[in-house]
Amino acid sequence: MPATGKGARLYLRKRQGRAPVYVILETGQPERSTGTAHLPSAQRRLTEHLLARGGAAAGITRTPDQMPIADALAIYQTDRLPETRDPGRGHYAIRALLAFWADLTVGAIKGATCRRYAAQRQAADGTIRRELTTLSAAIRFCEAEGHLTHAPRVTMPSRPETPQRALTRAEAARMLAAARGQAPHVARFIIVSLYSGTRSAATMALRLDAPSLSSGWFDLDAGVLYRRGRAEGESHKRRPPVRMPRQLLAHARRWHQIGLARPVEWRGREIHSMRSAWASVVQRAQLGWKPTPHTLKHTAITWAIESGMSITDAAEYFGTSAATIERVYWHRSPHYQSAAVAALEGPRRIRSPRAAE
Repeated sequence: MPATGKGARLYLRKRQGRAPVYVILETGQPERSTGTAHLPSAQRRLTEHLLARGGAAAGITRTPDQMPIADALAIYQTDRLPETRDPGRGHYAIRALLAFWADLTVGAIKGATCRRYAAQRQAADGTIRRELTTLSAAIRFCEAEGHLTHAPRVTMPSRPETPQRALTRAEAARMLAAARGQAPHVARFIIVSLYSGTRSAATMALRLDAPSLSSGWFDLDAGVLYRRGRAEGESHKRRPPVRMPRQLLAHARRWHQIGLARPVEWRGREIHSMRSAWASVVQRAQLGWKPTPHTLKHTAITWAIESGMSITDAAEYFGTSAATIERVYWHRSPHYQSAAVAALEGPRRIRSPRAAE
């Protein structure tokens, strides 16, 4: 039997003498065919249907119990998502959210419901957090725009403290050696990341040739790296401009002189993913473990702290909170607990029992 309930559902309708087709069933509404028996395609049609339905009611102020979550996501997708830094990731998150939340109203957003979503999602914790962050952003946007009286709190899954590993300088050299020749764009990515600690997505978009509205760029005259475009808004992942170390500035000027428009480009073309190239470089480097692109930012901060950079300077330079620097990296500093050790090693002298005999 078809699933019952208030929300729109997919149901594989078997038809005599014809191929089956997924249809959209919704209480109080006529059955709507998706025109396909391919489940991913049918799910996209269901998403489009829910978003179109939500957009029609965008001008009404409703309580959480009155507003379907599909409507909130539709308003967010239409009016806010195109202005975010990564709309594609937001669209993906919305499709995943609708598979669970489409039948529910905003009032159903509670800790228990969020935990059920995380349990059934069967995805990485980071993916689930990004999707629930999109849900939270959608309902908060609806509240701010007057579509929703108030936005309930979205409960995120706990973020486990997994120890991160930094590259040693020898391992970084092996990565560079593995990238040069076959994957020069990965070699340049590694150099920029290790010398600036810039996040992967921002590094991929950096330009060498001129200031940009939509991405960061190198000011080769002033020696400043601007990590976001002039028209880009700041997000919770800060991207402050920074002075470049002389080594990075020399590399950037050389890349510009040989005609590159971006450090990370392939045969003159902009690239948006280097997953396969990165995997090949890691394999050729034979480190015995698999660093990710994020490992480079972690390595840059680790090396800076080990060289004596202060918490304040590290937080400002790398766009990371001082609390994170202190919690994750500060124990590597030569200044870590230096005052405490100095006090313990002070003028007092403890005589051993044997020396006292």
